[in-house]
Amino acid sequence: MSLERIIAATDRPATVDSLVTDLRALGVTTGSILMVHSALSALGYVNGSAPAVIEALTRTLGPTGTLVMPTHSSDLSDPAAWREPPVPPAWHLSLRDTMPAFDPATTPTWRMGAIPESFRTHPGVLRSTHPRQSCAARGRRAETITSAHALDCAMGDRSPMGRLYALDAWILLLGVGHDRNTSLHLAEYRATFPAKHETDFGSPVNVHGKRRWHVVRDLDFDDSDFVRIGDDHEHDTQQVILGRVAQATARLMRMRPLVDYAVTWMGRNRL
Repeated sequence: MSLERIIAATDRPATVDSLVTDLRALGVTTGSILMVHSALSALGYVNGSAPAVIEALTRTLGPTGTLVMPTHSSDLSDPAAWREPPVPPAWHLSLRDTMPAFDPATTPTWRMGAIPESFRTHPGVLRSTHPRQSCAARGRRAETITSAHALDCAMGDRSPMGRLYALDAWILLLGVGHDRNTSLHLAEYRATFPAKHETDFGSPVNVHGKRRWHVVRDLDFDDSDFVRIGDDHEHDTQQVILGRVAQATARLMRMRPLVDYAVTWMGRNRL
């Protein structure tokens, strides 16, 4: 959405203080661990843009809280598998051989939005080392969440997703839907359903200071039913808090009940 359209659709600009007020009214509490999925444009005009949203989240969580965001770089993958958009087959080998290795300090996010892209560069933020599905965190439990991210477990129990579940984290969908809720991938690892399978993933990584193409076997993800799962969870459990943050629809929920519900849902509904 263009800035002109955002301004035209905004009744009153959001500020750090107004965002803090809205987040607290929604139910975000001091000291909690919060995984945030977001769309900056959905908030309307924010005075200070993405850094202001991050400051508001940080203030709301306080010094004992932990702010977490997905910082995926899924473009660091085999060009032969690219579909949005595809590239000419003649490019595949060259792109793969020259693609820079993942660096948690410098590799940008890919199609994750302005807020996580800004967050990964903030002082004190730690980022896990998975080349495609990293997470970034800042706060009391950041190191626990981001450390030892297994290359063959992008979003399972040996990833930040598993640690967030163990720590009883909360999820905030800020202007986005359940199709962006990466916590549901943890349920895919845990659920049993006929179509579940693994596939090979390749990415450029640094090994002892040298770039190499590393291939791992991992779960073949499917997010096509995430909206249905999220909607059913909201309806069946009544455990999702709905509200407004600036002009965005916001959903706040605990991760454990959502993932547990999704495991059962997938077992019953996925073929």
